[in-house]
Amino acid sequence: MGQGVWKRAEWLRTLRVLMAQNTWSVIAYRFSHWATRIRIPVVKQLVLLAAVIFQRWVELWNGVFISREAEIGPGLVVHTPYGVCIGPTRIGANCTVGSGVLIAGGSRGVGDNVYFGPGAKLIGDAKIGNNVVILANSTVITDVGDNLTVMGVPARIRLPGGKVRRFPRQPAANG
Repeated sequence: MGQGVWKRAEWLRTLRVLMAQNTWSVIAYRFSHWATRIRIPVVKQLVLLAAVIFQRWVELWNGVFISREAEIGPGLVVHTPYGVCIGPTRIGANCTVGSGVLIAGGSRGVGDNVYFGPGAKLIGDAKIGNNVVILANSTVITDVGDNLTVMGVPARIRLPGGKVRRFPRQPAANG
């Protein structure tokens, strides 16, 4: 009996992830980005039309715009939807964005393991390094090196060691 319960619980966890609003924003981006790389002419137009309609529908309900021209590595997490705008730029692996985040298309790129707090903005031709934490409502207009924490308007380096801590998931208590 115990084995069947765990299989069912795993299925429910997968369903829960698929029902989250922020998951659909990433799925819509990945599908649209993939559709732009199709090489077969007629198929590309048909799939791209479906991708654009799907992405606009998801944007309408979630308030998350991610340009299909953006080059985003694996592990993108939209922590809280609404008011997120990511332009055509290059973003590394494991990027987390909160609500109200703007990553302008004119930026030179974002490294790996970067956390954007709610309301954070990257504007201009700035470049963000690896392992950077950008605190809430900060506006980054200049380059930020690796392993830093920045905050403020305009953003200034406040703490060395911008390590994002990922907390292990605790199993739900049955009771």
